[in-house]
Amino acid sequence: MNDFRHYEEAVALYHGTLKNKSTPIYCWDFHNNFLDEVKNFFVDFNKLTLMASQNKWAENKWDLKNSLKEEVVIVTDATLKIVFASHGIKAMNGYNPEEVIGNSPRMFQGEATNAITSNEIRKAVLQLEPFEKTLINYKKNGETYVCLIKGFPVFNTKGELSHYIAFEKAA
Repeated sequence: MNDFRHYEEAVALYHGTLKNKSTPIYCWDFHNNFLDEVKNFFVDFNKLTLMASQNKWAENKWDLKNSLKEEVVIVTDATLKIVFASHGIKAMNGYNPEEVIGNSPRMFQGEATNAITSNEIRKAVLQLEPFEKTLINYKKNGETYVCLIKGFPVFNTKGELSHYIAFEKAA
């Protein structure tokens, strides 16, 4: 027992002579942000897979895991009302996902949005065709940003239109 006490004293003496540098408190913010991103990724991925399962989406070739990491994913119902927006939307345009649910994606458009491109998107949607377009959209604070949108109609296993899904990123 005596040897153990000597060992503890030696360790305490050693650590007492070290010149430790403390870690600035803001480093914890980075870790917390990382944990939030990981949590939001899994929340978004689980919501999307549940939505696909419940609505019996037909097989597709989307890589949702990578899309959620790199893009904002927005899903509308067949009437073009937003039913899902990934957490990345906050960084892209300032809206929280909950703020856009129930709205039309046109809420991001405004005076500077090209009407011709907007009509081309509308035409593709009505014809149930995929599209890839670049638009000027508006952030929550009114600033504009260029947005690359890849949109697809989503069909269920019976071949009926179920939803539309868009993969967006600020260009």
